[in-house]
Amino acid sequence: MLKFDEELFLNLVEKEGLAFRGQIEEIVDGITKRGYSNIFLIGAGGTIAMMYPYEYILKSNSTIDVHAEIAAEFMVMNHKHFSKDSVCIFTSVSGTTQETVAAAEYCKEKGATTIALVAEPNTPLTQIADYCITTGSETHSFDTFFMLLYMVVFRFMHNNNEFPQYEQFTKEVSLLPRAILDAVKSFDKKAEEFAITHKDTDYHMMVGSGNLWGNTYSYAMCILEEMQWIQAKSIHAAEFFHGTLELVVEDTSVILLKGEDETRPLMDRVERFVEKISKNITVIDTKSFEMEGISEEFRKHFSVSINWSVLSRISVYLERERNHPLTLRRYYRQMEY
Repeated sequence: MLKFDEELFLNLVEKEGLAFRGQIEEIVDGITKRGYSNIFLIGAGGTIAMMYPYEYILKSNSTIDVHAEIAAEFMVMNHKHFSKDSVCIFTSVSGTTQETVAAAEYCKEKGATTIALVAEPNTPLTQIADYCITTGSETHSFDTFFMLLYMVVFRFMHNNNEFPQYEQFTKEVSLLPRAILDAVKSFDKKAEEFAITHKDTDYHMMVGSGNLWGNTYSYAMCILEEMQWIQAKSIHAAEFFHGTLELVVEDTSVILLKGEDETRPLMDRVERFVEKISKNITVIDTKSFEMEGISEEFRKHFSVSINWSVLSRISVYLERERNHPLTLRRYYRQMEY
């Protein structure tokens, strides 16, 4: 097993992540008291992908008007739902992502309320946002951001009289880091086997749906393409049968990310089709992980974190097997474009 610093993970994600609960509640409660019209979840690349699960959660559990938007497109599209009464939420590891910083400036100039979750302190995004939570470490930043976003989004829902289970939910958020650790340990061998088997595979189809669609999109683009230079396509299960199915042949690598929300039957349908044709299928199913202490009601929400954590183990083994550091880039932040 490649090194996974359990103590560091728990310190950053469990202790530091949960330490922000009071601050988050104070921010959200204050915004709710003043009133707002809608919520915009804005990001670029991995951080817009991170927002998609929370857009899905709000759309399927709340009447709060929500829009997940790619930062650069948002700024030029003249979004008719955006106004000074909007709440705009941003995440950024570095706090310097050009499109995200520009979008935050734009929202603030228009009088909207801005909230930022940032890993690195004293960076442009931390200085722009009306409210900023700075975690202080890039290590395990996505795991921490997921936890913070759970608390932000479900607090808004609670304040909208749509989530009376909030107290129980936040108690279970505190159990999530341990559940992630258990999942990582149980999946580690499979992660290594995947990397060894696929170190020279030059194309993957990744299929997901519901609250795992963001992870599907992010892993294909930001990890396989950006960090490993492997061709990949993210496909929504609901759209798989409207084009992409024609490209599946016997040796096509198809990675299915199965969660536990209402869209699971869509994934089941894709799986039934693919297993008839391809002999190269990888199924990563959050139902196979115990998530000790997590209630059945909330598993579907926490599957986002569990899924991302086990995918991240594949990443470190691909890095080793392909002798290709995850930090290596040809163009990104290497040149002007």
